[in-house]
Amino acid sequence: METESYQEQLAELQRQEEEIQFTRFSNAEALEIGMRLVEEVKRTGKAITVDITRNGQCLFHHAMDGTSSNNADWIRRKNNVVRRFGISSYRFGTGLRSQGKRLEDNPAIPIIDYAPNGGAFPLIIRGVGVIGSVTVSGLPEKDDHELVVRVLRAYLEQHPHN
Repeated sequence: METESYQEQLAELQRQEEEIQFTRFSNAEALEIGMRLVEEVKRTGKAITVDITRNGQCLFHHAMDGTSSNNADWIRRKNNVVRRFGISSYRFGTGLRSQGKRLEDNPAIPIIDYAPNGGAFPLIIRGVGVIGSVTVSGLPEKDDHELVVRVLRAYLEQHPHN
């Protein structure tokens, strides 16, 4: 991919993080968003594992039939990217690719604990910052990322004061 395309993609990923922010985030909202993610994928006949974590507490976790413990490990590693760097795992991975780098090249960020692949989106409270993540695993990384963004956008459109 050309540098310009990477820069455009990185700018769009940053815009998503600036746009998709909450004023508060409750356990009930985690349940609703988690169920929306599951239902949307169920209609496609595919399977994902979903995890929503706030301040280190898992508020929602569901593994659809057809997933495995491997998906849970991907979620753990993607969540670690959000927790450490405060951006989506897809944006982090795209940033690495734009520089011609791989995570394996940096021993301070072990690949066993971090996954620079799409699917973990920061749970951001406006004026506060990142407090957790909404993560899926089971689709190609771009699809994982786009699923989370699509569901979060739709939720916020329906709940504009959130």
